[in-house]
Amino acid sequence: MHMADALVSPAVGGTMWGVSAAAIAYSARKVKLQRKDSLVPLMGVLGAFVFAAQMINFTIPGTGSSGHIAGGLLLAILLGPEAAFLVIASVLVVQAFFFADGGLLALGCNMFNMGFFPAFIAYPFVYRVLVRKQYAAPRGWVAAVAAAVVALLLGAFSVVVETKASGISALPFGTFVMLMLPIHFAIGIVEGLATAAVVLFVARARPEVLAGGEPAAGRRRSLRPVLIGLLIAAGLVGGALSWFASTHPDGLEWSIAGLTGHTELAQQADTAHQKLAQVQGGSAIMPDYGFKRPGAAGQHGAARAAPAWPAVSPETSLSGLLGGLLTLVLAVLVGLALRTRRAPGAHTTVGR
Repeated sequence: MHMADALVSPAVGGTMWGVSAAAIAYSARKVKLQRKDSLVPLMGVLGAFVFAAQMINFTIPGTGSSGHIAGGLLLAILLGPEAAFLVIASVLVVQAFFFADGGLLALGCNMFNMGFFPAFIAYPFVYRVLVRKQYAAPRGWVAAVAAAVVALLLGAFSVVVETKASGISALPFGTFVMLMLPIHFAIGIVEGLATAAVVLFVARARPEVLAGGEPAAGRRRSLRPVLIGLLIAAGLVGGALSWFASTHPDGLEWSIAGLTGHTELAQQADTAHQKLAQVQGGSAIMPDYGFKRPGAAGQHGAARAAPAWPAVSPETSLSGLLGGLLTLVLAVLVGLALRTRRAPGAHTTVGR
């Protein structure tokens, strides 16, 4: 669901940058008031895990499309909505600046679409209402699927609205909606199942990390098994399983192709788009999750369009591991900065 700059006008992009910046400021204030021993390391490790997980596109049968988990709902369940928004913003910043995945002008849109809806809508109003702290029961799986579907559908609809409001593409609103919503409904089901599986692991390893969870035998337990398990999973997913990502276009690219015949739109020729493209071209150390090559377009989606499958490649492995590491460092730095500047009198708690 990463929007490219070609879909977004400077007015809409700038507005959504402001909206997302406000959400970041609000989230930072809320996190600053917390004093949770597990929060900062979890932010880093979960950020790395979500970065790696987003590299794996899975095929949607019978459509010629693919999707990947967004990770916002998982982050909200394990970290709380405010910390989750900060982490998903960190993931998207690393993707946009270092891997040219998603546009810089569209970064505010992507933060809002992939962070706000799962963290502040789907998690509190769908997941928490349905799960009732029964994470390991069938109710936990139903809650995760329902919340993920709601988050993905709202995010997909928001993409269409932002594109329509920008007015720089000829994508018809109604048809675009009818393509985007069904494909992201299917993606949401898979994301919900994956989310429920990770939550089940955490609930069994350290239930007090979850809202309302209690430590086994009434005592605090080490967070290390959860952190190590998620870190190993991030390394395996980003370093090796990413080879097996689907080569089909993702849901947004597939929808655009259904309307135009191409998975991407031509870049706009105005000054704002050109300057931001130059900035991204200079900052991207591995555009499209590969090494820089002279004359390469560097557009999002090119790597997934490669015909070889599985794409056993040191470039893919390096980008997965490097991106996970960069996200871990950025998320931890954000958490530490807020922790050292927390309000006086904040109390210590464990979990979330």
